[in-house]
Amino acid sequence: MDSFIDDLWDADILPALTDYIRIPNKSPAFDPGWAEHGHMDRAVALFEGWARRKIAALPGSTLEVVRLAGRTPLIFIEVPGERDDTVLLYGHLDKQPEMLGWSDGTGPWTPIVRDEKLYGRGGADDGYAMFAALSALLALRARGAAHARCVIVIEACEESGSYDLPFYIDHLASRIGTPSLVVCLDSGCGNYEQLWLTTSLRGIAMGNLTVRVLTEGVHSGDASGIVPSSFRIARSLLSRVEDETTGAIRLDELYVQVPPGRIAEAGQAAETLGDAVFSKLPFAGATTPMSPELSELVLNRTWRPALAVTGMEGYPAPENAGNVLLPFTTAKLSFRLPPTCDAGRATAAIKQALEADPPYGAQVEFHAEEGQSGWNAPALAPWLAQSLQRASGEHFGRPVAFMGEGGSIPFMAMLGAKFPETQFVVTGVLGPHSNAHGPNEFLHIPTAKKVSACIAQVLADHAAR
Repeated sequence: MDSFIDDLWDADILPALTDYIRIPNKSPAFDPGWAEHGHMDRAVALFEGWARRKIAALPGSTLEVVRLAGRTPLIFIEVPGERDDTVLLYGHLDKQPEMLGWSDGTGPWTPIVRDEKLYGRGGADDGYAMFAALSALLALRARGAAHARCVIVIEACEESGSYDLPFYIDHLASRIGTPSLVVCLDSGCGNYEQLWLTTSLRGIAMGNLTVRVLTEGVHSGDASGIVPSSFRIARSLLSRVEDETTGAIRLDELYVQVPPGRIAEAGQAAETLGDAVFSKLPFAGATTPMSPELSELVLNRTWRPALAVTGMEGYPAPENAGNVLLPFTTAKLSFRLPPTCDAGRATAAIKQALEADPPYGAQVEFHAEEGQSGWNAPALAPWLAQSLQRASGEHFGRPVAFMGEGGSIPFMAMLGAKFPETQFVVTGVLGPHSNAHGPNEFLHIPTAKKVSACIAQVLADHAAR
């Protein structure tokens, strides 16, 4: 472990992240009144203040909080380098909502350290990113190692789909330049024992399926048997797009040919992780995974489409549920798409399948949000492959590992299209049980330190290539 980074994290970064966790700066999708509530501005001010103090040790560095009208703010940091080249480092500071189920003594806005884990919303997803990026640069400065010009972008809209980010990237295009390397610190890790490189990200298609059968609720003794249940209709419509027995998606438009290299990679990841492929998840009772084959589970999570119903509307809580046949059912549907699947085409196929020829002539609408396509990483340049191996070996004591991730980072697809010749290092600290977006989210502190040190190594090797 780089002692400089270790000391910086303990003395300066962890206290700042602790204060950050206390701020309920939910992403705009979950707090439409974010601008009036002021939590996002508080988080930005905390990050800005810490970063301004630290970049004083990086001569010529600048920081600006960029604000476009009607959009979430963005922190833009420029650090001059000794090489005529640019590295773009990315993270975000907006958060997911609270969620229920936090353990005793913990909570989304209640930071607490237990067993080298900092619990609370946003520490791992993705508040640590700016601190990791700057600690890497400060460590290089401390030991007199060269690096290229670095641009750090910290957005405040990622958990809402990064819909503000393209406007900032266009606005700042001349100041960003053309990076030869992008470092994204918003991803996951298969374990906490080695550096993990994310090789692909799934896309997403989302929307609300609403089935309406009445204009108002009616006593079930009077209406049931005459009026079809909106829930039953919704259930039958979902069977059009998903096999309820296996979970397989029925629409061809949501599938792609998985590259042979990614299939081999899934097998290697499964061999490395073993049962941790699924045992990291909090299964209830005797629930089992969807396949006994570990490599198939990895592919299911990274290269195959899947549906999750993430919310329901139209139903009272059980203790308030009278004998009423309810007028409508609304289900929030989240389809994870393979990395190279066209999200627009997939969304159109879903809408067509759900709305066509509704049972009993019920009112059916799938109100779709704009889909987000995924990302498949380009092949690693030899220097970068060697650098990642060196970094993981030195700081974790084990080789670097490779695996796709099941989630989405909209910025990666955007940058992949904008800079097709750029190399990417996409990594993160969201490992087993860290539970981003759910209760008991935590930042694994030793891994955050080691990832910071690994990024310092990659930046040094990038400058020396």
